Amino acid sequence: MRILATLLFVTICGSPCAGQWQRAVEQIPDLKSLPDVTSMLQEQIEENGGTLLLTAENYRISRPLEFDLKKLGAVAVKSIGGSTIIMDGAGPAIRFMGSHQGTASPGSFQPSTWNERMPIITGIEILGAHPEADGIELQQTVGAIVNRVSVRWCRHGIHLAIRNRNVAISDCHLYENSGIGVFLDDVNLHQINISNSHISYNRAGGVVVRDGNVRNLQVTGCDIEGNMPADETATQTANILIDVSGSANDRTKSIAEIAITGCTIQHAANYSGSEEKTTAPGGANIRLAGKEVYPIDSVTISGNVISDTTTNIDITHAHDVTIGANTFFAPKPNNLLVAHSQRVVVSGNTFNPRQFTRTGTIRFSDCEDCILANSTIHKFATDAGAVILDRCSGFMVTGLILSDCNSGIVLKDTSDTTIANCRVTRTTAGNTDITIGESNHGIRLTGNSFSGNSAIGNPALD
Repeated sequence: MRILATLLFVTICGSPCAGQWQRAVEQIPDLKSLPDVTSMLQEQIEENGGTLLLTAENYRISRPLEFDLKKLGAVAVKSIGGSTIIMDGAGPAIRFMGSHQGTASPGSFQPSTWNERMPIITGIEILGAHPEADGIELQQTVGAIVNRVSVRWCRHGIHLAIRNRNVAISDCHLYENSGIGVFLDDVNLHQINISNSHISYNRAGGVVVRDGNVRNLQVTGCDIEGNMPADETATQTANILIDVSGSANDRTKSIAEIAITGCTIQHAANYSGSEEKTTAPGGANIRLAGKEVYPIDSVTISGNVISDTTTNIDITHAHDVTIGANTFFAPKPNNLLVAHSQRVVVSGNTFNPRQFTRTGTIRFSDCEDCILANSTIHKFATDAGAVILDRCSGFMVTGLILSDCNSGIVLKDTSDTTIANCRVTRTTAGNTDITIGESNHGIRLTGNSFSGNSAIGNPALD
């Protein structure tokens, strides 16, 4: 009997132990009557030199299927016609264990590592039927390929641990897991591509990088949504979370060289829900949580549609970040928060709450040498300032159009900043297009169009 699991969205407890695994138990009434074929499949792996070809429709296992690449060499898990593995135990359904100790440079490879090249998992579905069931785990692999794989009702979908190089994840569906969709877990990993995949409703985050030493992460062409609690549980997770804040004084743990391009990244705050409630308060679409000793570095966020979280993009302790050509809407309340960062360039974006009423703040705090340019900012409902620079220096704010906002540009304790060729129009009556108090200094205004009230302390101006 082929498993046909009807996936209807229901409200799930927001904690990581929400019990998505119970869906398999509930929707596969004869689950426990399926034979446990773990030993049989492990024997096939050993006898076939690391090739597991699945031909049946359903397989129930109770412990991980382990592929020791040191012994087996190049391995592959494939299915004819599509097969489902039901993980009815703790740990990953499939674990690849390599031996690579080097980098991505050919000269760092041990001779035996070449025999472990490109382990493959393709064309299968994994369902979790245990609270600690995971989908796939990769350890010390080179060139691993995971494609056309679906993981549901597990804890983590794809878990990368220890060290990996040159990982390609594509055309996957990581859906409704209690933990994380793609989890880079304190891993030493350079070169990973995540593309053309749906990563949704994983309650502890979509793509999460936590500590480790990570370079060259590309996330492109994906739909990434609702990867946080489904209720009013407060959270600091995100659809894409890059987090080294937990290793504050450890310079060996650092993250840099990231590209997030061409994705739809959204949910959840309350899109299409009650205005009186906020789902997953504190959640973000993209959160860069860096550290002072080694900030997150060299990040590009471009060409994305970003909406419906507490904060659309939240950045702390980062350097050399480019945010360009994105469409932002429906934050609750913030579009962009940047703190303790340097050389952040925000250009060519549109910010619009669309059919909603949203505060919509863009705020830089304790930042230096940043650019905010060539963007439209529409109907921000905050009275505190649509664009706020607080304790910043060395900024260029240029070519902004603020229309129909409750308030305009606000500078606080900011220095050596130029505001040029901006247009602020139809600000709410009684509020200001621009506010620059006397606590600021070295501010230059040139070529701007302010049609309403201004509050400028003249000693602040250059």
